[in-house]
Amino acid sequence: MTVSYSLNVRQDKLNVVSSRFGNAGILTFYSGTRPSTGGALSNNTMLVTFTLGTPFAPSANGTIGSVVSISPNLPAITTATGGGAGLTATWARGADSSGTFVADFDVGAAGSGADIQLATTTISTGLSVQITAWQIFTGNA
Repeated sequence: MTVSYSLNVRQDKLNVVSSRFGNAGILTFYSGTRPSTGGALSNNTMLVTFTLGTPFAPSANGTIGSVVSISPNLPAITTATGGGAGLTATWARGADSSGTFVADFDVGAAGSGADIQLATTTISTGLSVQITAWQIFTGNA
């Protein structure tokens, strides 16, 4: 399929993502293999949960070639409550404030180019966790 959308349609798509998260959405980081989109957890350990910024993000903006992106408002540093000692965050699941699934994201260390980047992906219970970068992109397809 080679559908190409106008800039306005791509921006609208990202505005819908932002509105689905709404106010006080939830972002939970896990170790293990990311399941299929929205799929059931399997051999995943919950490491840390963030309450997302309100509003979630500004309107979709800017273009990089044919890509439009939004940068969610980064939540405050939070303390890891799940997991154990020294597990690696590999993916995250975003939900609205009621827990309804919105999106899954790849996770990596700062500068990795992953969907969501953390100061460190090695997470232990009781340690502070910081999101250093997060952008959601939509291409022209």
